[in-house]
Amino acid sequence: MAKKKLVVLSGAGISAESGLRTFRDSDGLWEGYQVTEVATPRAWYRNQQLVLDFYNMRRKDVAAALPNAAHTGLASLEKDFDVTIITQNIDDLHERGGSNKVMHLHGEIFKMRSEQDESIVKEIREDIHLGDLAEDGCQYRPHIVWFEEPVPMIQEAIPVVNSADIFVVVGTSLVVYPAAGLVNYIQPGIPVFVIDKKIPSLPSVPGLHIIEKAATEGVADLIQLLKTQY
Repeated sequence: MAKKKLVVLSGAGISAESGLRTFRDSDGLWEGYQVTEVATPRAWYRNQQLVLDFYNMRRKDVAAALPNAAHTGLASLEKDFDVTIITQNIDDLHERGGSNKVMHLHGEIFKMRSEQDESIVKEIREDIHLGDLAEDGCQYRPHIVWFEEPVPMIQEAIPVVNSADIFVVVGTSLVVYPAAGLVNYIQPGIPVFVIDKKIPSLPSVPGLHIIEKAATEGVADLIQLLKTQY
């Protein structure tokens, strides 16, 4: 018998327990920077060195971080379910935690791309430097979807959400669009589990299960609920 399709939308809250800072927990600041200084196209064209320095530090932070029990717990569900992770996070902790199908809506910290041609993408583990040029002769930039940029992966994520038999939201405040809008594509009537230490405002729908806990505790509860109910 085919496994049920379990789709997870994850956000910064799941990585926070691995020590990675989030925007929402720091009053819109990230390591002392305003979003507009380091995470918009305008910031890039204003001061490429600052943006590169910022993401070079984020890359080091992610490399030093370890997957936590929420990451490994979600990966363990692959034994019983066909699991796809749709993440707003740019880190690779889901992959290192053992998940095999991960879609990154907002890009990946261990990749860089041409500032002009989005199809020229290359893996990067070290720093990106000014003067590191892609094959089209343009400067490499972080392979990150910045604020004010379109999110092309949304179009690939919508049919995945639409096909879910069970949907899980973990560690996201559901305020960053268009990612937050994915919940509008869940089929009516399927079970939806929302895990966060501060539950976002959600419409009351049948089959909604609220787990108001941090990601590691909440995923442990989710695993037990799924074992007993599905």
